Amino acid sequence: MAAVHNEKMDSKASSDTDDLPEKGVSPASNGNLKDEDDYENLNYPKPWKFEKWFIGGYSQGRMIKFKNPKTMYKAINLFAGVAIMFYGYDQGVMSQVNLNPHYQELMGIAPIEGNSRNVAALGGIVAVYYGGTLIGALVAGSLADRMGRIKAVVFGCMWALLGAVLQASAYNITWMCFARVIAGVGVGAIDCVIPVWSAEVSSHQARGAFLAIEFFMNIGGLALAYWIEYFAYLDPNHEMAWRTPLALQIIFIFIIGIGINFFPESPRWLMKMGREEESRNVLKATREADVEHELKGIKKVVKYELETSGANHYAAMLFPKDKYSKQLRWRVFLAVWLQIMQELVGIGVITVYAVDLFQDAGFDLTLSKLLAGFNNISYIFSVIFAVITLDRYGRRSTMVWGAVAMAIELLIAGILDKYAQVKGPSQRSFGAGVATLTFLYTATFGATWLTTPWLYPTEIFPLNVRAKGGAWSVVGWSIGNGIITMITPFLFQAISYGTLLLLFGLNIFCIPFVILMYPETAGRSLEQMDTFFEHGGSWNVFKASHNIRDKGIDDWRWMKKMKPEEHEELEKGRRMSTAVRSPEEDEKDARMSWKKRPVYTFRRKGSNAGIM
Repeated sequence: MAAVHNEKMDSKASSDTDDLPEKGVSPASNGNLKDEDDYENLNYPKPWKFEKWFIGGYSQGRMIKFKNPKTMYKAINLFAGVAIMFYGYDQGVMSQVNLNPHYQELMGIAPIEGNSRNVAALGGIVAVYYGGTLIGALVAGSLADRMGRIKAVVFGCMWALLGAVLQASAYNITWMCFARVIAGVGVGAIDCVIPVWSAEVSSHQARGAFLAIEFFMNIGGLALAYWIEYFAYLDPNHEMAWRTPLALQIIFIFIIGIGINFFPESPRWLMKMGREEESRNVLKATREADVEHELKGIKKVVKYELETSGANHYAAMLFPKDKYSKQLRWRVFLAVWLQIMQELVGIGVITVYAVDLFQDAGFDLTLSKLLAGFNNISYIFSVIFAVITLDRYGRRSTMVWGAVAMAIELLIAGILDKYAQVKGPSQRSFGAGVATLTFLYTATFGATWLTTPWLYPTEIFPLNVRAKGGAWSVVGWSIGNGIITMITPFLFQAISYGTLLLLFGLNIFCIPFVILMYPETAGRSLEQMDTFFEHGGSWNVFKASHNIRDKGIDDWRWMKKMKPEEHEELEKGRRMSTAVRSPEEDEKDARMSWKKRPVYTFRRKGSNAGIM
């Protein structure tokens, strides 16, 4: 989901900008600038010539002001939460629209049962939306750098507004598909820029709590859309039952599109455009401590961004011509593939087609709708556990064990679903088992895989390409969602309970990628991440860790979360105790009996791999 903020990126804004590289070299590889004049006199770019054609934007006189910066911080995060709630609402609004008989007849896709053309059309209407989000993210990622975060959000709202109006007034399938693409462009733009904007404006000191609130509101939006549609469907007027929820998107869009103009602009973007005094004023409004040190740090980042501006393009990130750009390409791949894997583990099947799943398990339509609605409610509260799993166990362990648990739940649910579809005295019991495991699966996803793919990109992309890094993340999300929502109706009709077994296999399929390819980011700063990508030299995180160790870098075990005491050892200039096997570990290993040794060895290797 939509969008998460990195604890290091946000709460340690000043440390992110302490050291700057020489041109073409990452921040981790160079010392401090020797002469302050090197970043006092910068050649700032001129305002984009087309900026005046876009409405909205930041105004210092219009910006809301609070006496206490903490109040501003809360207001920014609350506003970002509303934007993310809209993203959840928009993603879930089609779940019951697809089931509306008036909608199906008007779109020319009735009957669905046993008609491959209509099944394809049903999935296609949902899937084309993600083509729009892909385009919107790429466009907004570029616009956010050219004319500011706020104008880019307003740009997205204009498209989302047009798309919402067209969806609510659609009278044929062509009209609806066109409207879905336009709405997708707007949501993709908003979803790409809002996380970057809130991260750069706020100084998050309680990231875990905000993470929970953010995704709580995201899934709350999905659940809100579902229950609005459920009660609207009780109205005998089935046409209004599907048009009303689509039209209600407009309320969110007006709040976001108008409200964003009263908030501060990104201080880093203002500095990049040479608007230093405005950048200072934004920092004073959002920080409690003295802002001059952070302001100098932002200047350093801006200097580096201007020097490496050739890499801050989508083409350069995909087709690199130097070492720095090659590192960016690898980060792009990790961000995009992680988002695709998030959809491969199957959550889109549950959230969009939950009613079909429960009906296949033997429940009638009314009860299936209620079960799907309550599943969304339990989904909301499961997100709270993500704060515990991400911070305590790290990203890799959270994803690996989350995939293992979901695979087991899907396997058992698929087997039970096979028997739930056979009429008999035990059908109800098997159906109840399917429903229980579906609830468990959704809660497991909310506690593990929901947040990580949105958090991870903010932790691996350098500050100078953060907006475009967020755009690439949305691209991966769009690709994964588009594929899954397109093929799911076919799967339910073709292989029925086999759909759950297929998702079981896909969860198993994703586990090796996480273990082998994704470095652990928990407890590490952005500078440390630059060290990994600059010195790792391999897609295999184990081999990359050994390469880093061979270069004499203390922080080399990238399979494991870095603990606070290990940070202290690094700051004191000592080698970390985790860098090599300690004598105590060897002695303990030697004392183990033969029968216990395999279990102990397995646990030790799992710990070294960062998954135990």
